[in-house]
Amino acid sequence: MTTAFVIGNGKSRQHLDLNTLRPHGKIYACNAVYRTFEPDYLVAVDTKMVSEIDRHKWQHTHEVWTNPNKIFEKMHKLNFFEESLGWSSGPTALWLASQHGPKQIFILGFDYTGKDGGNHFNNIYADTENYKKSMDGATYHGNWLKQTATTIKEHPRINYTRVIAIDNFCPEELNILSNYNTMEMQHFLKIFAI
Repeated sequence: MTTAFVIGNGKSRQHLDLNTLRPHGKIYACNAVYRTFEPDYLVAVDTKMVSEIDRHKWQHTHEVWTNPNKIFEKMHKLNFFEESLGWSSGPTALWLASQHGPKQIFILGFDYTGKDGGNHFNNIYADTENYKKSMDGATYHGNWLKQTATTIKEHPRINYTRVIAIDNFCPEELNILSNYNTMEMQHFLKIFAI
């Protein structure tokens, strides 16, 4: 595998048709994305989200990865990480993609900060089951950022490109990494002729 895409659910990727990525590489995505799109690998670590996925039996026909948890013992056909990283779904999906050894990973929808000046919850599934309200406060991003940086540092042979909106937060903790860069969404769409 040469190229992989890791899809978070930040609003910077809301207008991208994920199906257009399919011919270009494997797609790793998180949580409620399964409601509208079928990634190659779905990662969910939140117990409520995994329970929702199981209620729809989505893992019976698709590859779903999660952490070992006693709550999931009666659920069938889930794939469990040998050891829990204890991370959020997005960075865990990035780690899984990295384990598969592509040369290039494009990261989409990893916005880190809230919308509306960083004050409000930034997720395309806001106001739906298992998600906060769109006017709720932004989720603290420090853990996601640390987990993303850890994965990138541990895989120096992989090139990571975070696809961003013009106004996205660009944290120095990532910018200093030699195998990491950013690309604006418009440029990304041109590269893949989307």
